[in-house]
Amino acid sequence: MSTAAPAPGPLLRFARRAIDIRANEAALLGWAWLYVLAVMSSYYVLRPIRDAMGVEGGVENLQWLFTGTLLAMIAINPAYAALVRSMPRQGFIAVAYRFFIANILVFAVLMHVASDAAIVWVGRAFFIWVSVFNLFVVSVFWALMVDIFDSEQGKRLFGFLAAGATVGAITGSGLTASLASGVDTTWLLVIAAVLLQVAIMSARRLSRLGAGTGAGGGADAQAVATTAPAAQPGTAAPAPSDGPDAPEQAPIGGSVLAGITHTLRSPYLLNISLYILLFTITSTFLYFQQAAIVRDYFPDRSSRTTFFASVDLVVNVSTLAVQLFVTSRFLKIFGVAVTAAILPAITMLGFVALAAAPTLAVLVAVQVLRRVGNFGLARPTRELFFTVIPREDKYKAKSLIDTVVYRAGDQVGSWSYAGLGMLGFGPVGVAIVAVPLSIAWLVNALWLGRRQRALGDRGAR
Repeated sequence: MSTAAPAPGPLLRFARRAIDIRANEAALLGWAWLYVLAVMSSYYVLRPIRDAMGVEGGVENLQWLFTGTLLAMIAINPAYAALVRSMPRQGFIAVAYRFFIANILVFAVLMHVASDAAIVWVGRAFFIWVSVFNLFVVSVFWALMVDIFDSEQGKRLFGFLAAGATVGAITGSGLTASLASGVDTTWLLVIAAVLLQVAIMSARRLSRLGAGTGAGGGADAQAVATTAPAAQPGTAAPAPSDGPDAPEQAPIGGSVLAGITHTLRSPYLLNISLYILLFTITSTFLYFQQAAIVRDYFPDRSSRTTFFASVDLVVNVSTLAVQLFVTSRFLKIFGVAVTAAILPAITMLGFVALAAAPTLAVLVAVQVLRRVGNFGLARPTRELFFTVIPREDKYKAKSLIDTVVYRAGDQVGSWSYAGLGMLGFGPVGVAIVAVPLSIAWLVNALWLGRRQRALGDRGAR
């Protein structure tokens, strides 16, 4: 005699109304939310410290720090690809994150013992390291998400996961803003390390729960076979067991250089790279203008750290409302192409405004709108681009694009900004140059959205 399934609790009923979650997705989504919350909390504890130390090391030297960041990204990517090739995802995620925890603790010691002269160089190294850390830990999180959830699920759930990232950012920036003036920087770094360990524990649990998923592939490159059964569209297949001995997928295998070769052969991946490049170039233009203003306006590191943390807090609170109440609905109504084009459109209009009135108030308004548009709409949509590609590319090509290509855009933006300055371009001139770049980015976003839908439809058939 069959018995009726128990009625969902009030929390699940609320979640279903708010984010359109299915019953078999609840555990996966909960652990994924904790994972991204811990990762972003850790980063946003470190971010204001990085920005303050970058300013203290000299705004005129920032382009060299961006160069160092790109070189570090290029150096670390083959090692990460080797981990992906030889270890299951649960293993290489833990190894990568523990490497960064060890780095955090080393910097904590260096900042505690460094002299006033040495701290400038420690700060420059820390700036480069945090810039690498940020992209890698976040890229690894989203790689796991696009491996576990398919495109249909992503449209429903990625906005909520992005909200988890925002809650983590609010937590981290709030901690730093409240503690920076009264607590030694060393202890802030220790807090960041502990939060990253929480992320490792969450990723392990999530990977075991999702051991039956991640067999997806795309039509734009060669599919990769896995030993796990594929999840049906719109569902998240549970692992046979979620205990300590739960089965884990076999290593992904493939070539260490697959991220490079597959990206160069795929027009789709190349256009995702272009999307990232244009985003980072325009972001760097705004970042350099912000750094110069902050240097002149705030007299010391503590006040700069507090300012950066406070701006982060305002942005993150605004972003949270968009992610919870707008993102999934916007994607459902307007689709991937239009949603991906929102940030380029904001950027284009923002640079037009800066060309007309290059003031602090306008600059802050543009930065806030861009960052809310990025975290609230563009970032979840950007991750949907990767749900329709083969599994190997989700970890290797995606990592290359999210890290090396991203920092290459920083590099192009930073040296272009310096070159424009040498040619006599002030804030107005830089803003005028950025307008056509934003238009090109807008066209690229619309093409990517249409291509993502075509690949998704082909995969479904």
